[in-house]
Amino acid sequence: MSDTVRVRAVRPADLPVLQDVERAAGRWFRDVGMPEIADDDPLTLAELARYEAAGLAWAAVDGTDSPVGYLIADRVDGGFHVEQVSVHPDSARRGIGRLLLEHLAVHAARAGASALTLTTFAEVPWNAPYYARCGFRVLADGALTPGLREIRDREAAHGLARWPRVCMRRTL
Repeated sequence: MSDTVRVRAVRPADLPVLQDVERAAGRWFRDVGMPEIADDDPLTLAELARYEAAGLAWAAVDGTDSPVGYLIADRVDGGFHVEQVSVHPDSARRGIGRLLLEHLAVHAARAGASALTLTTFAEVPWNAPYYARCGFRVLADGALTPGLREIRDREAAHGLARWPRVCMRRTL
């Protein structure tokens, strides 16, 4: 990873750039036969602003302080849930996603959380297999908390259950 990349809190002026990062990162799904995901709209500016205002949005920025990746999280069942982590393809494979996840892990531990969770595609190489390398483990359906079940239901209603998905947890 470049020494010039660092993580900081998202600022209001970053929000349109986060949308651009999400659109660019989403294009990779086209290569694995998931064009619907590639074409899915990013979160709205209002939705991103809610994360920013709550202090639950972080940007990985380059030497010019421009976001090249971001992570947003929610508090779910006493832990922190990774709602979205995206890195612009021009900055991919440099450890930026892991840097963002580690930043969240430190923040979550300081806040007294015992775990990070996320939901992801089981068979997409930069999804579940990647998160497993970052210390996340797949949760059996019977181990899902009420909050994670609610998230899975929302995702299914959005059409994401069309592809195999898993919930994952990383103990802090």
